[in-house]
Amino acid sequence: MPIFQVVVLAVVQGLTEFLPISSTAHLYLTSWLLGWQTESLSFDVMLHLGTLLAILLYFFADWVQLLGQGFGLRIGNDAELKRNPMLLWLMAIATVPVGVCGYLFNKQAESQWRTPWVMGGMLIAVGVLMWLAENAGRKVRDLGSVNMPDAVTIGLSQALAVIPGTSRSGITISAGLFRDLDRQAAARFSFLLSAPAIGGAVTKTLWDMHKQHTLHEMLTTSFIVGVAVSAVTGTAVIAWFLHYLRRSGLRPFVYYRIIFGIIVLALAFIRRPA
Repeated sequence: MPIFQVVVLAVVQGLTEFLPISSTAHLYLTSWLLGWQTESLSFDVMLHLGTLLAILLYFFADWVQLLGQGFGLRIGNDAELKRNPMLLWLMAIATVPVGVCGYLFNKQAESQWRTPWVMGGMLIAVGVLMWLAENAGRKVRDLGSVNMPDAVTIGLSQALAVIPGTSRSGITISAGLFRDLDRQAAARFSFLLSAPAIGGAVTKTLWDMHKQHTLHEMLTTSFIVGVAVSAVTGTAVIAWFLHYLRRSGLRPFVYYRIIFGIIVLALAFIRRPA
């Protein structure tokens, strides 16, 4: 894959993975419109590994505190996490639904569902859901109050992210808002929760490459550049988005999703085979 194409798609991944606008839809449609071929296991690993590194790097102190508290150690200075020593295990429970759905529906998600029609429809549908969540949620709770019903609700919502065009962050932040979490808490829990799911996807893809004896083909200059660009872009987007949510809501992203979804459906209609 040309280095320019790698950089463009890695930037798209880093920008859209953590904003509630669907990275899958943007990657697919960027390649679709430009006529690029991107369907390879190493490409999938490259993008997911970059965004996984972004989560691990940006939330490094949180991960240390979460892991320590989960095993009974008193470490870390985050007041919200201190009030919720079981948060690591709640996240583990919340990860189960997406793991099950990913196992059951991975083939459909990578084939039959990966169409402009599905993506456009989900962009609009989840956009409407985000608008409802923004208006319905009381936004009065932080991470320290996250409980089992929250974990189950948000975990079940994350399972829908296997459908292209949904947006993992969009659906889980919306679920958090419906549970009355404030915007920052909903986004922070969403990002932390995405790490096990993305890590699982990376592990599965690496295993698939091992079975196909193609792991040795992965460590190329393009691969390293793609991981680095995706990680740096993703880290910057996480920082910006959490800062943005301190003072603003999701409505601009709602409007973007709906308009983008309509454009996607229109392009699919125009470009459909005669």
